[in-house]
Amino acid sequence: MVNPPIHDFTAYDFWVRPYGLLSVAGRLRGQADFHFFDHVDRRLDEAAVSDRWGRGRFNGERIASPEPLAHIPRHFRRFGLPRGQFARYLRERGPFDYALVQTVMTYWYPGAREVIEDLRRFCPEAKIVLGGDYAILCADHAKGLGADLVIDSLDLRPLWSFVQTTPDPEQAALWEVYDRLETGVLKLTDGCPFECSYCSVPRVYGRFRPRSVERSLAELELLVSRGAKNVAFYDDALLFDAEHVLAPFLHEVLRRGIRVNLHTPNALNARFLSADLTDLMVRAGFKTFYLGFESASRRWQQGTGGKVFSEELACAVEHLLAAGADLADVTAYQILGHPAGEAQELEASMRFVRSLGIRGMLADFAPIPGTPDGEACRQWVDLDEPLLHNKTAFPVIRLGFDEVNRLKDLQRRLNRSLAERSWGG
Repeated sequence: MVNPPIHDFTAYDFWVRPYGLLSVAGRLRGQADFHFFDHVDRRLDEAAVSDRWGRGRFNGERIASPEPLAHIPRHFRRFGLPRGQFARYLRERGPFDYALVQTVMTYWYPGAREVIEDLRRFCPEAKIVLGGDYAILCADHAKGLGADLVIDSLDLRPLWSFVQTTPDPEQAALWEVYDRLETGVLKLTDGCPFECSYCSVPRVYGRFRPRSVERSLAELELLVSRGAKNVAFYDDALLFDAEHVLAPFLHEVLRRGIRVNLHTPNALNARFLSADLTDLMVRAGFKTFYLGFESASRRWQQGTGGKVFSEELACAVEHLLAAGADLADVTAYQILGHPAGEAQELEASMRFVRSLGIRGMLADFAPIPGTPDGEACRQWVDLDEPLLHNKTAFPVIRLGFDEVNRLKDLQRRLNRSLAERSWGG
């Protein structure tokens, strides 16, 4: 199993774990001998520094920007363990029958291509399987990287047939491939019930489906037993139908006395943060809350799916404060570089978030093919080249380098003034 390096302008360990890869391997637990190489495991980097919640920067080496991104005035880097280290691993641990390679962002495909090249060179007998978001969203492009099998949908039957095994879908992810864990990830659900015009989740993961609460609890206990102190939820709709999914899970966490810091890097829907649910989440160990907001413009919200409105965000913040959450660890995402940015009223939205006493974070827009908003971006970029989906590049192409820097500097100033106000108080 291989988690590739990242080729990008920036990269940050925001509780990054190859959960899809580990989940697939978990279903084959006991049926194969697994080896695992994680190019972006910061525990193996002696120079890496983590914050109190286990996050931190990836160290990277500067490399030449690929041609489609050569005009972007930022340095391009390769983040991850040295390439030669993977080559030594293959020579020492091989041969292998199969190599499962994970992908995430479509524009990170050069890392997957690098891994496939190394596998072909140093382990030519291995049959290579490529899966993940990139393989689904850009299937034709992915099939050009040289893998023996590309999993281009949620249907994993071609994989099970290819590796000639029968999976056990009730098994947890194969976390034991890490000799020790400091951070882990978990999902209670799959898919999303909403159809936001900028989001690929319905296409990649389908409609909302809850997982077994007992299975999720068993996986959390596995993570804690492996040493995890911080666990991030990768759900795309963690709060949806919370009465039947999240709430029973958290009540059992409290009953069993499971003590771990819980985090929400994927945007929570503030509409569902009721007083009772927020109190339960804080008591069960949630430490960071990332809320999807995107815009204070009601017209813009209605046009992109109507996920959450200003008054709902304000109400959620009140509930978080009453429950005892630290507002310094509450953040609202807003999209930077959206194709309908004029209607988004971004600066007003940023100031509104600050008025609530919480941090704002600009989430750079990445045009995803197949989504309405992504398709609207064909007037600016060639979506058939996944490198041009890059979230750092597209806002620069859409707004200009100086305007992007101005908006990001404004966000930093707003967050700084908030921190100074809190410290002074």
